[in-house]
Amino acid sequence: MGRARRIAGSRRVRIGLNALFISVALAAATLTALHFAHSGWPLANADPLLVVAAGILFLFAYAFKAWGWQRLFSEAERPEALTLAAAGGAASVGGVALPGRFDEVIRISVVRRMPGKKTAGLGAICLTLLVVGLLDSAALTPMATVAAAASSHSGGVQVGFALVAAAGVAAALLVLFLPRISRLNFVSRWKVGRWLQEHTACRRSASHAWFLISISWALRGVAVFVLLHALAVGASFPLALAFLCASAASAALPIAPAGAATQAGAGAAILIIGGVPKGEALAFAVAAQGLIIVVGAVLVAAAAVWAIAFQLRARRAMAPA
Repeated sequence: MGRARRIAGSRRVRIGLNALFISVALAAATLTALHFAHSGWPLANADPLLVVAAGILFLFAYAFKAWGWQRLFSEAERPEALTLAAAGGAASVGGVALPGRFDEVIRISVVRRMPGKKTAGLGAICLTLLVVGLLDSAALTPMATVAAAASSHSGGVQVGFALVAAAGVAAALLVLFLPRISRLNFVSRWKVGRWLQEHTACRRSASHAWFLISISWALRGVAVFVLLHALAVGASFPLALAFLCASAASAALPIAPAGAATQAGAGAAILIIGGVPKGEALAFAVAAQGLIIVVGAVLVAAAAVWAIAFQLRARRAMAPA
């Protein structure tokens, strides 16, 4: 175990992993650019004002998600909101080339490497990510319910949305009762149980996080609706919610060829079932996922500038007068 930690902490290993991630990202970006150069950019004929409005809504969605995630940390080890937003943005960018579950690794890496409070341990970050995933499911419950009620094309689709809504209810109950579960005698007798009791967010903080994350998903739903209008794909709010729920549900798969591709494919499939022509559905799904990735990249760039400025200030403060 100690040898594995030394290898993981090696400067050469870190440089090699960074080079690998950068190479994969560059390869994905090159392939994407070649694809768009051949088939055309999906947003080329879109209303630019509506595209900008959708991008701003996605940006605020990242912010509210970060504020919600922030509430799950104790106040003493709470990372900066920009760090958490950048972690979400980096996970979206990484989803272009990496399998679905690797986005959690990216989030953890960003949170641990960005400047600011460093007291949050790996276990605490992983626990908050688990709870954020549960709260994501809970926040999707109203949207999945509306999508199920509005869907009239397939009984299987209605059942699928009903399952998403039921899973969200179960996730919300688990989060609300997690502090009580951690205090049960058969749980607290174990070291892991006592650690869970110390690091689990209280009901009040979890409720605040749920509220903020729900706003984030609501903003995403409005952004998808605006983008449907921008591309003249026959916008309707139930269709926007169905697209969002299908994309989010596909992200819950344990492993996938690539996170962004899987979400775009699931979103396109639900649009096709909803009566949107295949070509328009695929173009919209790629455009929506691309816009989310672009906004995420902007957040990563902003966080990088902030980190560099933070380090420069620290060096100046340490420099002799």
